[in-house]
Amino acid sequence: MVRLAAFAAPQEPPPAPAIYIAPVDAIIHPISAEYILDAIDTADANQARAIIFTLETPGGLVDSTRTIITRMLSARTPVVVFVGPGPARAASAGFLITLAADVAVMAPVAHIGAAHPVTGNGENIGQVMEEKIASDLAAYARSLATTRKRNVALAEEAVLKSRAFTADEALKATPPLIDFTARDLDDLLAQLDGRTVTRVDGQQVVLHTANARRETLEMTARQRFLSTLAHPQVAYILFTLGLLGLTVEMWNPGAVFPGVAGGLCLLLAFLAFQVLPINATGLLLIVFGLFLLILEIKLPGFGVLGVGGALSLILGSLIMMDRSEDIRVSLQVIVPTMLAVTGIFLFLGRLALASQRLPSVAGASGMIGTLGRALTPIPPRDVGRVSAHGEIWNARVAEAVTAPIADGEPVRIISIEGLLLTVEPAPGAASDHAASASSHTRGSTT
Repeated sequence: MVRLAAFAAPQEPPPAPAIYIAPVDAIIHPISAEYILDAIDTADANQARAIIFTLETPGGLVDSTRTIITRMLSARTPVVVFVGPGPARAASAGFLITLAADVAVMAPVAHIGAAHPVTGNGENIGQVMEEKIASDLAAYARSLATTRKRNVALAEEAVLKSRAFTADEALKATPPLIDFTARDLDDLLAQLDGRTVTRVDGQQVVLHTANARRETLEMTARQRFLSTLAHPQVAYILFTLGLLGLTVEMWNPGAVFPGVAGGLCLLLAFLAFQVLPINATGLLLIVFGLFLLILEIKLPGFGVLGVGGALSLILGSLIMMDRSEDIRVSLQVIVPTMLAVTGIFLFLGRLALASQRLPSVAGASGMIGTLGRALTPIPPRDVGRVSAHGEIWNARVAEAVTAPIADGEPVRIISIEGLLLTVEPAPGAASDHAASASSHTRGSTT
């Protein structure tokens, strides 16, 4: 018997290790920190050759920055931070992240630095406490620079003196702040190929990036949504639209849409405020400003309350966000927005009050002062009938009237008591209601 050899089906070779590219173009806050940590976890799980963060950020929160750097230092995958491509910047928190990378690279037209800290809630903490915070962050920057064998003095000056550096200045410093410059990702990968990287634990790793498979890691839809909300100007505009929507609904009850839209905007703004550093005093000033605007509408303040309300709204908006350049709303957005809110608030409020002062035009009270026509003679201290508003009413003559009212004579309604009208003669008045009533004489009877 001849036994046929069994041939196993050919198996596809496992995919080559990839290089992951994660673009970071956002403020450093808990959402962007979550994205960066997820990217490093993915690279470690798939044994990537390297992970490259293309960084463009104005800075952000110190706590989120420390979380990111701690994970970068413990990553199994070599971490490359590329401040670029193009005229990118890595200011404040971005400078510290660049300093902590295994390989720090900048585009020729990029810049880094200006890492002086400020308080997250915008409070005036005093010079001594501010110096302590700055000294602590400067020590952190020196520690990172020492670990990565980068320029310790310049790292400290970036924190204490808010110094910023161009790519040429960062590269030519002795020792340099960065490893090299690259025009774009292709140039970066070409220069990384064959480069020996010393990790935090002293282990040396040779990078092999030639012909490597590239995979881009993007934010999830949830992270993109929350990151967009967490932008200070977006959160501020949502907060303003929420106030405006509720204002319109308050002065026009039953409109529904402004109230629903305003409530939704406020909820989204408060969701963003959970991520952003918000000063409670700023929020209270905004509420106080709205209170002053309401008083301006209710009381004759000769504009003083309105001006005070507008100033309170602007000042509250200024200090509600962080005082730093990293997380703040520009004055060019705050002033016109709050002036517009003030104007709309006062305009709608005055319209609402004016409409409340108008005489009623519906129901029984709406008949006061209108004209009718006598259907029967109405002697003094006796009751007759009149036609008014298309209906026939019982009516009596006002006490001040001594002469009887003749049949067909126009009358003016003075008051209503139950189903009895009090009228007076209206000589020479043409009554549209009388003409209408004549066609309804056989209609409803009261």
